[in-house]
Amino acid sequence: MTEHATRTEIPDRYRYAVIPHIMVDDAAAAIDFYQRAFGADEDFRIHAPGGGILHAEITVGRSTLMLGDASVSEAEGASFAAPTSLGGGTTVTLHVFVPDVDTLAERAEAAGAEIIQPPKDMFHGDRTVILKDPSGHIWVFLTHIEDVSQEELLRRLAAG
Repeated sequence: MTEHATRTEIPDRYRYAVIPHIMVDDAAAAIDFYQRAFGADEDFRIHAPGGGILHAEITVGRSTLMLGDASVSEAEGASFAAPTSLGGGTTVTLHVFVPDVDTLAERAEAAGAEIIQPPKDMFHGDRTVILKDPSGHIWVFLTHIEDVSQEELLRRLAAG
């Protein structure tokens, strides 16, 4: 058997997902925040030759997130940017389903997250909180509370 025939085409952790890869100004501080606020587990980190974190991976719930320092030369060379370099905005919102969005929101706020929308039941059948982390990324955490048909979803949306 050849090496090619025995390897997994796509590792299980990446099989059913688009894996977000965010850039921040201080990856070590961001990882610490994600651990305190979201209960993240750090899977690994690779230090850049000139300092900082070139690449790290964490797990939030069942979701893998890649991150690194936007300031390391390898990232700058690829034109990666942190939200702070965009004037505080971001082009991506990260959605993660969790068992208890209310508990996560309390823990995240205590750790320094800005609550943009407090937890509330939404028309789409999920209890949802929207927050901004200290690095400027927007997160939407959801706890599924009911299955909603497309017709009912559209009716609720129209009803406001």
